[in-house]
Amino acid sequence: MLLRKIGVITINDFNNYGNRLQCYALQRYLEKMGYKVENIYNRSNNKGFIINCAGKLYRYLTGFKSREILAEREKNFFEFNKNIKFSKERIICGRYNEGLNDKYDFFVTGSDQVWNPYDSGRSEIDFLSFASDDKKISFSASIGTDSLPDYAAESYKENLKNFKSISVREFSAKKIIEDLTGRRDIEVLVDPTLLLTKEDWDYVSRKPDYNYSPKYILSYFLGGSGKYDNIIKGIAEKYSCEIIDVYDRNSVFYSCGPQHFLDLEKNAFLVCTDSFHSAVFAFLFNRPFIVFDRDNTKIDMSSRMETLLKTFCLNNQRYKAGRNPEEYLTWDYSKGYEALEQKREEAKRFINHAFS
Repeated sequence: MLLRKIGVITINDFNNYGNRLQCYALQRYLEKMGYKVENIYNRSNNKGFIINCAGKLYRYLTGFKSREILAEREKNFFEFNKNIKFSKERIICGRYNEGLNDKYDFFVTGSDQVWNPYDSGRSEIDFLSFASDDKKISFSASIGTDSLPDYAAESYKENLKNFKSISVREFSAKKIIEDLTGRRDIEVLVDPTLLLTKEDWDYVSRKPDYNYSPKYILSYFLGGSGKYDNIIKGIAEKYSCEIIDVYDRNSVFYSCGPQHFLDLEKNAFLVCTDSFHSAVFAFLFNRPFIVFDRDNTKIDMSSRMETLLKTFCLNNQRYKAGRNPEEYLTWDYSKGYEALEQKREEAKRFINHAFS
């Protein structure tokens, strides 16, 4: 019996931990359920590609140390990407080979913020515009914001109304789509990183090749940690910890790939972050963590973090000014793990129904 073949459309950010890890997780989860899975490379516009290349070039030219760190980082991401199966099919600026629809039994868009209206890299490809309606499935797709701008509403309505099955990552996304389309079959599923077990993640994690204290605070802030630096330093001094900041471009740890990020999350004394996926892995690896509000952002994209903390009874891990750090270091995720088992069953039921 031939395995059903799934083509995945997601964001191809080869320099982002969360993106690479969710991409691997969705592939691995579907493989474990008995499907053949390929990621279809999709570059939606030239502008985003040019900006990304310009940023890499700038970082490369800003100093010898930075060049070395950047080169090592790209090598480590390249190594991790060997775990992800890519299709020979490529979609470049909306152009794809004729007959693409016939080469797969189903197409999946997600997880990640594939439907974020404020991302200039998004296009109708992320809504599987090239596929027949009976093959269109979204898995834990994210809109990433609590509301759509007026200019996007009509196109979202048209693109979403004929999907075979839709699941999203946030409660707010469910409401948006229900209000737009009138559909009442929208499900809220967890990010695919939560569907793999700790043992699954251990298989692809690797210890960084650097000397560092066994007792450390992992710091990972996508919006910048500046306003929280003194708080984190104070905790580090109190508990005699090293601080490892994997998003500091001047730190050797910036060169870490997703495999090293997993190991650092797994063994941290404490994780301090504004990142959704950093909070996810702290929870999965049963490590204490503090979620800080993201700074330096013009658009509120906190809905996925709100959903995560609410779903798994993790609101105590949210930073509150003046709170004793000891309270974050006394944690019990048992209720969260019970909820996680239920969410994994919901994902399994969704897949079985969607691919029927």
